[in-house]
Order: sequence, then structure tokens, then C-alpha cells
Amino acid sequence: MTYVFINPNSTAAMTDQVLAMARAAQPGALFEGWTSTLGPAAIQGPEDGAAAVPPLLDLVAKADRAGAAGVAIACFDDTGLDEARRLARCPVIGIGQAAYHIAALRGWRFSVVTTLSVSVPIIEANIHGSGLGGHLGRVRASEVPVLDLEHDPDAAFARIADEAARAAAEDGIDAVVLGCAGMARLTGHLRASLPVPVIDGVESAARLIAAL
Repeated sequence: MTYVFINPNSTAAMTDQVLAMARAAQPGALFEGWTSTLGPAAIQGPEDGAAAVPPLLDLVAKADRAGAAGVAIACFDDTGLDEARRLARCPVIGIGQAAYHIAALRGWRFSVVTTLSVSVPIIEANIHGSGLGGHLGRVRASEVPVLDLEHDPDAAFARIADEAARAAAEDGIDAVVLGCAGMARLTGHLRASLPVPVIDGVESAARLIAAL
């Protein structure tokens, strides 16, 4: 059985990182990573999200026709998730959804560290809409543009680490959730440096989709 991670942006390097994290998280499962070449280079806010949905749904339909055992949407905003679920016969989950459900299953109160402030209302709405608002401490923006995770990773990761440390110190939480697929490779470093668990959405989605 093959599980497909679909990156709704057109940055192929991010797809490669997502696929590597998924395979490391669930070595016994067969994963593929697909890039939405017609999507925006990054999804930063509702306009980018809306532009990403049509080509994303084309890929979801393609994966479903090909017999995928499940699809994971590799954007923490869970771009197009509701539409994709209605379209596909196979299970479809989002990496944001997976991350905050993992936290809730553990009974943890969590804060999300995402990229830009424009994404904060989207993530808050997703969490509250799922009925998990009682587990949420805060959604924090590191003010790191998504593509800086590729173009200037050292500076980007330093700012994300600082924001995650503030979340752990100030928010009264049990866990920090990384709010962007491109942050996946920072997970190990943050787990070693923070006093609370760190949840990555790609890792969470890989484990959950293989169990559905």
C-alpha cells in the first residue's frame, strides 16, 4: 500500500524534506511525495491557499485513481482538506490536523509556532473547528517567510527556535507544535533543546495515515 504526501506548493525541495521525514517516522510504510507544480511557491495566507486548491485537488484525484491507501496534505494550514476529503475515496488528512490531534490524544496543552502572522487566524480556526480549542495555548508567528526555510535556513531556524523557547517558557503548555512542513528538519534540534515535547506535523501524519 502506498501513501502519498502531496505538497500543495511548487517548491520541490520541501517535498523532498517531507518525504524524508515521513519515511523516517514510519519505516515500514511505503510513501511517495508529490509536488503541486501549478501551486504557489509558498502558501502564506488565504490568497495563496485559495490558489493552491485547484491543482491540489487534481493531484488528490490522481492519487485516488491510482489506488493510494491514503493521502496527506503537506501544508500546516490543511489547505483544501475538506474539499479533498469529499473528492477521494481513500483517507485524506492534513499535517496540521495530525499534529494537533496527536497532542490532544496525549492530553497535552500545546502552542503552535508557525511562519507568518497571516497564517495565525487560519490555524486558530482549524484547531477550534476541530473541537480542540481547549488544548490550545497560543498560535505564535516566528515571522519567518516560508521560503526562508530553504534560502536562509540558519537564520530562519534560529528565529523559530527562539519563538519555540518563548512558547515553552510563557504559554503554560505541555508541548510545542511546529506549524509548517518546512520546519520538519528542525524537530530533532528542538527536541534536544526544549523542556517540553515537540510535535511535527509530517511525522504525525505519517504515523496516523498508516493506521487508518
